[in-house]
Amino acid sequence: MEVYVTIFFRILTIMILLLFSTIFIMGKRPIGELPVFDFLSIIVLGAIVGADIADPNIEHMPTVFAVILLALFQRLVSHSIMKSNKLRKIISFEPTVIIENGKLIQKNINKINYSIDDILMLLREKDVFDMSVIHYGIIESNGNISILKKRKYKSITLKDMNLESSEANIYYSIIIDGKLQREKLKEIEISEKEIFHKLQGQGINKYSEVFYASISKDGEINISTYNENERKGLL
Repeated sequence: MEVYVTIFFRILTIMILLLFSTIFIMGKRPIGELPVFDFLSIIVLGAIVGADIADPNIEHMPTVFAVILLALFQRLVSHSIMKSNKLRKIISFEPTVIIENGKLIQKNINKINYSIDDILMLLREKDVFDMSVIHYGIIESNGNISILKKRKYKSITLKDMNLESSEANIYYSIIIDGKLQREKLKEIEISEKEIFHKLQGQGINKYSEVFYASISKDGEINISTYNENERKGLL
C-alpha cells in the first residue's frame, strides 16, 4: 500500500512541477511551433519523470532537482540564442527558401531533407494547389511553410467583386525527381506526347532534366528543373 501512496504522491508533485516547467520552456507557443532544442528539452523532461514515477525505489528529490535544472538550462540557452546569431545557427534551423517565382529550388530542398510530397502537403495545408502563384515559399525553423504569393494573386478577391468562385484549377504531379508519373497521366487523361511537347516548348528534351512538374486539366504546366550544375551530371 505504501508503494501506491508513494506513486500517487510522485505523480501529483511531478505533474505540477512538469506543468510549470513546460510553460516556462514553451511560453505561449503551441507544440508544433517549438524549436528543436525546446522540443528535445520536453522529451528529456518526459524521460526523467517517467523513470521516477514508474520506479518507487528511485529517490524523488533528485528528479525534482533535475526537472528544475533542465528548465533553467533551457531558458539560459534560449536567451543565449536570442543574443547570438552564431549560436542560433549552430543549434537551430535557419529559414530556407524552397520556392522562388513559382519554381522549386531543388538544392535547398535536399539540404533540409524534405521530399516533394512533403512540400506539396505543406502547400495544400495553405490552400495552395498551383505553385505558379507563389513568389516565395520558405520553410521556417519549426518545419512549417510560409507563403508569399505574387502580387496579382493577392489583390482584389472574388468576394470583393461580389462574384461567385468557379471550380479551383487543381494541378497534378506528373514528373517527380526526373520520373514521369504515367499512372497520373491516365487519370487526368493527358497523353505523354502532349507532355513531352510542352517540355520541348520550354527547351527541355529529357524527363531527367525536370526536378518537378505539375499540370492542370486545362493544360497549364509548371516546371522546376534541377539546378544547372546537378543537371549536367544527369544528362
